[in-house]
Amino acid sequence: MISNTILELLHQYGYPIFYFAFSLGPFGIPIPNEITIISGAILSHTGVINSCITYFCILTGLLTAITFAYFAGKLFGPKIKHKFQHNKHFVKAELILNKSGNWAMCIGLFIPIVRYVLPLVIGLSGVQYQKFALISYSSALLWTITYFTVGIYFGTPILSILHLLQF
Repeated sequence: MISNTILELLHQYGYPIFYFAFSLGPFGIPIPNEITIISGAILSHTGVINSCITYFCILTGLLTAITFAYFAGKLFGPKIKHKFQHNKHFVKAELILNKSGNWAMCIGLFIPIVRYVLPLVIGLSGVQYQKFALISYSSALLWTITYFTVGIYFGTPILSILHLLQF
């Protein structure tokens, strides 16, 4: 079960495993963030691990990942934009961001994969860091609190269902 895997990783590496799972998520960590946060919440709720430290590691990991993606977009913007300017997905993402930027930044964090790509596109589009930070960090706080709370109250049944479905 996924919780056992997380316990093994915790035993071997400690709480920073939550930080690295979220901050390195865009680079191929094979466990979805939703499963990691729900498992962390379950383990915290049962008293196996400290909930404050777990939540702090999760939140800071996510903030690190989206900040890194934003600054990568700012730094490598012209090269990346030139390379992807004819990609239909990139063009569509830019149109959505231009049309409903604040809402797109807010809601994008709730969508897997998009939560790591959107900050890159935001950085490419020239949005000021203060605006990005205010909206994206608030959304990250809301997303992590929501999933951590879901994990505390509904995590065990969710993981049982996923285990039956062999995820």
